[in-house]
Amino acid sequence: MQNTFSEQNLEMHRTISDSLFCKLQTAIIKGELKAGSKISEPELARKFGVSRAPLREAISRLEGQKLVERRAHVGARVVSLSLKELVEISYMREALEGMACRLAAANMTEEEVFKLKYLLSVHEKNEDLKEGHAYYQKEGDLDFHYCIVQGSHNQKLIQLLCNELYYLMRMYRYQFSVDTPRPKNAFDEHHAIVAAIEQRDGALSEQLMRKHISAARINIEQQFNDKC
Repeated sequence: MQNTFSEQNLEMHRTISDSLFCKLQTAIIKGELKAGSKISEPELARKFGVSRAPLREAISRLEGQKLVERRAHVGARVVSLSLKELVEISYMREALEGMACRLAAANMTEEEVFKLKYLLSVHEKNEDLKEGHAYYQKEGDLDFHYCIVQGSHNQKLIQLLCNELYYLMRMYRYQFSVDTPRPKNAFDEHHAIVAAIEQRDGALSEQLMRKHISAARINIEQQFNDKC
């Protein structure tokens, strides 16, 4: 009986931690928890009505995604990148996701292409996108870029783009497109990329993806300078 009780407590702890993790991750991606802002455990524990243990576990997972960083004598903060760092990541994305898109045109199954087209039909119904306010994509298989990289079937690219850089890219991709022409333009560019993949045109797929990410980088530079 004691073991069963302990297992139930452990499962409840995991459920609370998972829920907190998802809420905090979304808040960071959307900028509700601002870049560079301090993570206050007492404040968050009060806000969500939870104990510190599952909260610390959730924060630790966010550190693993590079969305939170912990510094000596400062504590945990939401990550904040300089314009130089953002531009460097954007150039990496342009080269690597361009390559991934070329490979996706060759390697994606018909089912994967169908799912990619269906994903855009789901995105199209998003109210923020319809209004031109923002283009928020949930993570993983509900994220267009994630699906393209997975469709490359290249494990090294998947490791780098879907694990190491993914969450930082997702955060800044969203925040620097809010209330700009970028959401609608990005969605139209996604359609063109899918059409090229469906035609199995690797060169065009890569060209369109590189152009797409280059446009996002230019938008980030403009928005960053406007905010400074």
